[in-house]
Amino acid sequence: MTYTDAVKSGFRLINSKWQLVAIQVGMMIANFVGFLVIVGIPLGIAFIVFGLDLTGLAQARDIMELLRHPSELLSKYMGLALLVLVSFLLYILAITTAGLFVFAGAIGTIGRSVYDPARKFSMKLFFAEAKKIFFPLMWFSLLMGLVFIVIAFFLGLLGGGVAAIVQGARSQDSTLALFLGIFFSLLLALLAISVILGAISVTVYGVAILFFKEGGAFRSFKESVVFLWNRQSAFWLYVLLFFAYLIATFIFMIFSYPFNLIPIIGTIISFPLQVVLYAVQSYLGLAILATIFIYYYETEIRKEETCVEMTGPAGSFAATGESSSQPEDISDAEAPRQEEIPPEKGPTEEA
Repeated sequence: MTYTDAVKSGFRLINSKWQLVAIQVGMMIANFVGFLVIVGIPLGIAFIVFGLDLTGLAQARDIMELLRHPSELLSKYMGLALLVLVSFLLYILAITTAGLFVFAGAIGTIGRSVYDPARKFSMKLFFAEAKKIFFPLMWFSLLMGLVFIVIAFFLGLLGGGVAAIVQGARSQDSTLALFLGIFFSLLLALLAISVILGAISVTVYGVAILFFKEGGAFRSFKESVVFLWNRQSAFWLYVLLFFAYLIATFIFMIFSYPFNLIPIIGTIISFPLQVVLYAVQSYLGLAILATIFIYYYETEIRKEETCVEMTGPAGSFAATGESSSQPEDISDAEAPRQEEIPPEKGPTEEA
């Protein structure tokens, strides 16, 4: 399957399941309202109790005046500080859980549409797939989170080593230190981009494996790494889609940025533009996910199904031939022997 066919099929699938984009936008609006309710109200109460004038939030001196003695402030208003902290953690937990649930429903809907493109979208199917994939997706997300933490730690160690080398060279020669700093910085940036793109591609294809093969987190991670290693064209497909997504988002942000400079009207227009920008990002993200699902299905799942269909009838034919060859040989060998025996004469023939 070519890249062009996969991309066209992915956009065609999302166009037929446009309700997924609407659900993503509704999720974003719900997150904003939830922030105002869960975090905004306790934070506003805390500001009022602290004596901060909410109408002068644009002036940083009010906030700096409060933060000049943080220990005294926390000891005096420990209860409200804990209330704000618990509210913020509750909000993070709520939006993370809801986001995973919605993403699980999108995964299930896209995967079922790959199997059956003619199936129509329904909220019943969406929630059924979300409930089915939610916990495997949660464990897989935790696993990939640990992988990204390890990658960040590894890159941090390399950055520290590069800084030590440059610092040592600076004491010897400033020109050499400048050359080594630029060289190792470019090398480290290239390594970081490669490793991060590889980890993200493993995550995306691991999500596809999580749906199509219904394995656990470790199995999906392992099979995703093996699949990308054996079929590197899948990795380059995701790299092209990733950079196309970044370019499209950047172009749209440049187009919408001048509206933010308008004093009053810009503030009114900025919120609808942010909603439109998020809708475009959701549409492109779901189209990329659908493209990855289709490409994986056509290159891996369909290939396995074709091999099973080709080997199945051949195996049954061979088994039938072996089991039926001996009776046919016996019957062919016994038939002439029966004809060689002369028939017995009856009384009529003897007379």
